[in-house]
Amino acid sequence: MRLKRMEKNIQKYLDKAEVLIEALPYIQRFNRKIIVIKYGGSAMLSDELKKNVIEDAVLLKLVGFKPIIVHGGGKEISRWVEKVGMEPNFVNGLRVTDEATMEIAEMVLNKVNKSLVQMIEDLGVRAVGISGKDGGLLKCEKKYSGGLDIGFVGNVIGVDPKILFDLLEKDFLPVVCPIGMDEEHNTYNVNADDAAAAIAKAVNAEKLAFLSDIEGVYMNPEDPDTLIAEMTVSEAKDLIGTGVIGGGMLPKLSDCIEAINSGVSRVHILDGRIPHCLLLEIFTNKGIGTAILEDNAGKFYKGE
Repeated sequence: MRLKRMEKNIQKYLDKAEVLIEALPYIQRFNRKIIVIKYGGSAMLSDELKKNVIEDAVLLKLVGFKPIIVHGGGKEISRWVEKVGMEPNFVNGLRVTDEATMEIAEMVLNKVNKSLVQMIEDLGVRAVGISGKDGGLLKCEKKYSGGLDIGFVGNVIGVDPKILFDLLEKDFLPVVCPIGMDEEHNTYNVNADDAAAAIAKAVNAEKLAFLSDIEGVYMNPEDPDTLIAEMTVSEAKDLIGTGVIGGGMLPKLSDCIEAINSGVSRVHILDGRIPHCLLLEIFTNKGIGTAILEDNAGKFYKGE
C-alpha cells in the first residue's frame, strides 16, 4: 500500500516535469521575442479570470518573453454610461461616442489600465500603464460607420512605438489602453482589436494573441468539433470568401490577416474565459484556440 502511494506521488511529480519539458522548445523559440496580448471580453469581468490572464502574462515575462498587453473595456464603459443615466448606443456594432461618452470611456479605460498594472506589480513584475495618447503612440482619424458620423471613434492610421521599445528595454511590461489622438489632438476611442493589431505590426511582434469570448475559428459555428487549430492566411481568406466567417469574427480575422501580412509571425484567437488559455495555447503541443500563420510557415504544433 505504501509503495503504491509512493509510486502515485512520483507519477504526479513526473507529470509536472513532463509539462515543463513540453514547454521547453516554445520557451527557447520565443525567448526575447515580443508578444502582444489583446485582453478583453467577459474575461475582464471576472476577478478570477482576470487574475489568470495577468498570471499568464507575468509568467511569459519571467521566462523570457516581452509581453505587451492591449486591453479593452467596452462592457465596463457601458456600465458607467448607464450609471450616469445615459443610454449606450451602437451602430453596426460600433459605440456612438459623443463628447460626454468619450470622457466616460477615457476615464473608465484608464481606471481599468491602472488596475491591471497594480495586479502585475503585485506579482513582482514592473509594469507601466499608458494610453495611445502617450508619446504619440496611436495616431487616429475619425471612423465612419456606413457613412454615418458616430462621434469620437478612431481608425488607427499610424503607430509610433518608441515609448513601447523604451519601456521594454527598461524591463517594464507595458499595458496599453486604446485611446488615440488625431493631428488636431482630438481624443478618440479605438477598437482594442484594431489597436492591438496595429501595435503588433509596429513593434514587429513574434506573436499576437486575441483573448475574447470565442473559442477560435470554426468551419461550422454550430459544431464545436470543427474548431480549426491552425490555418494559413490563404485558408483564412478562403473562409471569408465562402461566407463561412461572419459577425464579430470577420473584422477580427481581417485584423489577423493584416498582422501576418505585416510581419507578425503568428496570431492566436483564444477564449479568455478558459483559465490560463495563453499558457495552454503557447506552451503545449496542441494548443486550445486557433493559430493563424503565413502561407509558407510550417506547422509548429506537433501531433497533427
